[in-house]
Amino acid sequence: MEFTGKSLDAVLFELYRALVANGQYNVGSRGGTYELISVTLHILKPRARLSISENRGKAFSALGELLWYLSGSNALEFIEPYVPPYGKDAVDGILEGAYGPRLLNMRKGINQFDSIHQLLTEKPGSRRAVIQLFNAEDIATPHREIPCTTTMQFHLRNGALHMSVTMRSNDAYWGLPHDVFCFTMIQEMMARRLGVEMGEYHQYVGSMHVYEDYWEKMKEYIVEGFQQTREMPPMPKGNHFDMVGRLLEIEGRLRVGEAIVAADEIDDPYWADIVRLLQAFWARKWVPDHSARLIELKGELASEAYGIYLEGRRHLEGQVPNAGDAQEA
Repeated sequence: MEFTGKSLDAVLFELYRALVANGQYNVGSRGGTYELISVTLHILKPRARLSISENRGKAFSALGELLWYLSGSNALEFIEPYVPPYGKDAVDGILEGAYGPRLLNMRKGINQFDSIHQLLTEKPGSRRAVIQLFNAEDIATPHREIPCTTTMQFHLRNGALHMSVTMRSNDAYWGLPHDVFCFTMIQEMMARRLGVEMGEYHQYVGSMHVYEDYWEKMKEYIVEGFQQTREMPPMPKGNHFDMVGRLLEIEGRLRVGEAIVAADEIDDPYWADIVRLLQAFWARKWVPDHSARLIELKGELASEAYGIYLEGRRHLEGQVPNAGDAQEA
């Protein structure tokens, strides 16, 4: 079963309707689900990677997960404020299936991003530009949590970098919006590093499912209706993997309550807006009048694309006492 659309919302809307119409009940290791077997998603405009619905517009937690991947960390301490449910899968504060170490330090030394860049620089038409995330050890050795993603493949064709992701399992309600955001951001970062345009995004899933606990919430998204296509601005030219260390350093300061001005920290408007999203997330923990602070941050945005997420953050006023208490931010 294939779902094609210009945006994340376009494919979510059709996918969720198909789950309601054709999902088969199955009990997996984490409980009962309604499931579709063998599902392909095809997003024509991958910069439209954030849902603009009230139900699934999860800019902050998705950004936190992306930074966690790019940090190379497997520590619960980093990701839990953004996605608290990870705490259930940690062993002594570590997530055994974390993507970061596998992306940046596979088998204690391989940076897979560097490998992809070198391969496609030397052989642009290669069919071997594959990042591996799922290992044979993940089945042979008992783990509480293992990667849902098996591979990420890059295809450089006619001056554009396309991406194909394969997943053994995908939670259509909680996980999918994060996955599309994180993987298409990595796709665009790699495209800019190679000096090419961003292409289309494909995702194949062996088991696409929604947990029965979130069945009604998924149907609420359908009732909300199809959303217009709204893209994030294009990433500027350059190697943005070099920006990761700076973003992590700034995030670490925000995490402990330091007040900053995004434009003073990063000159580039694109990444300054990403910092403003991080400021908006942590404001709820550290800024007494965080609603007013969110208004200020919205006024500072270089791109209007993010304004709805700051407004949505304001609407949570009084519902959640701090960042770490949110089920998903």
